[in-house]
Formats: sequence, C-alpha cells, structure tokens
Amino acid sequence: MDPRSDRDATIRKVAENARRLASDFLSTKFGLRHDPVSGRVDGVDNSPRHVRTACDASLRRLGVDHIDLYYVHRLDPAVPVEESVGAMAELVDAGKVRCLGLSEVSPRTLRRAHAVHPISAIQLEYSLFTRDVVEGEMLTTCRELDTTVVAYSPLGRGMLTGTLSSRDELTEGDNRRRWPRFSAENIEHNLTLVSSLKAVADEAGCTPAQAALGWLLARGGDVVPIPGTKRVHYVEENAAAVDLPLSLDQLARIDGAVPAAAVAGERYPEQALRRLGL
Repeated sequence: MDPRSDRDATIRKVAENARRLASDFLSTKFGLRHDPVSGRVDGVDNSPRHVRTACDASLRRLGVDHIDLYYVHRLDPAVPVEESVGAMAELVDAGKVRCLGLSEVSPRTLRRAHAVHPISAIQLEYSLFTRDVVEGEMLTTCRELDTTVVAYSPLGRGMLTGTLSSRDELTEGDNRRRWPRFSAENIEHNLTLVSSLKAVADEAGCTPAQAALGWLLARGGDVVPIPGTKRVHYVEENAAAVDLPLSLDQLARIDGAVPAAAVAGERYPEQALRRLGL
C-alpha cells in the first residue's frame, strides 16, 4: 500500500476528530520534515518561513480558524530559538494561535524563548521511569515562568500499564525494540519494577496505569500527563485516574516501587538522545 494513502487517511481522521473537539482545546506541533514518499522524518525545520507555512497547513487540514496551543516539536540547531518563537508570536498576533509551547528543551533554552514570548507549556517525557528530565532545575524554571509541564509517555511507552510481560510480545515492526529499556538485557529487570507497581495498585484498587498516572497528577496541577492509546477502553481507564483517591502513603509506596535509579536503560537510543540537544 502507498504510504501516502495511509498518511492522508490518518490526516482526514485526525481532522474530523479535531473539528469535533476543537470547541474544547486543540493543540498541535510543527518542526519535523517528512519524506514525501515514505512519510518518515528526515529533518527539522524551525525557520520563520516554515513556522508560518506549517501553521497555515495545519489550520487547513484541521478545518479550524485557530490553534489553542502550538508547539515546536523539536529544536532546529540551525535556527536560534528566538527566531522561531518570534515567528510563532506573529501567529498569536494574527489570531491563528492562542498559546505557544516547546518540546524537549533545556531550562536555559526555555528562558531564552520565554523572553521573546510567554511559553505556556513544554512537552517533556515524565513518568515513574523517567524523572530526571523534569525534576530539579527544569521544574523549578517552569514554575518560575508559569509554564505547564505536559508529560508525554507517562506510562513508560506502555510498560507501566502491566500489560506487557515479555519482549517477545513486541512485533518486529515495533519501534520499542530499538529502545534500551526494552532491550533483551534490560526488559526483564524493568518488568520486575512494574510487578512491584502492580502490587501497590492492586491494594489501592486500581490498575498499574492508573497508579502511574495518579502519581504524576500528584506532582502538581501544573503537570499534565498525556497518555496515548488506540482503544476507547484505555482512554476511559486513563481518564479515571483523575479521580483516583490515592493517599500520601500509597503515593509514597508507588514512588518506592519504581525507584528512579533502578530503571535499566536510557529512554532513547544514544543517537536520538544526541538529537534532542538537552
């Protein structure tokens, strides 16, 4: 099947959902370039010109007149963040965008961007498995600047749900096979941590996923997890974590079930980590 057909079908479906939900809140990103044939990412472009053309293209595809939160997906090392955010600020002035966001940047870069225009949100990986990206200087900086932390991969790319029991369950095309935490030498160790989380969750009367999300939600109202899923059942399960009555003792036990220093393997392969430029 032509990869372009799959991509176009996905865009149409996303646009349909966006139009239905846009009355609530709509966010999207720009910055990654895709090969026109394969659809795979082949670079990053945060130039002011691309900022404008990417926004117009998103508005057209999504069928809306504005985007509530517009993110830079990844930093472009060839373009100063001040130039990119300056162009994004022009979109705010034009009424095409309401708020600005960044993704995977350092505290210093966040400050530089914020000096040009307020940065309302920053997407960072944050979970029981990945804490060092946010906790410490980054979280302090975000709170100083009133920037919300949008925690992506809050379920450790699915491992913290407790539904994965072996690397053998990952299909050959599953990208997680390339990631260190899912490698043959690390996954069994990490799954023992998930077993400890499951024991606490069972006692609390919730699923491991809900326990992991409840732990994140307890970090503060300025930390917003965004778990991804393909199934309605899991959307409902994840949403129920908002009302989960976890006690301080239970939160402490969840924290202790997956000690930050005990997780085996980096969150991305080495080459991908270098591209982040944190």
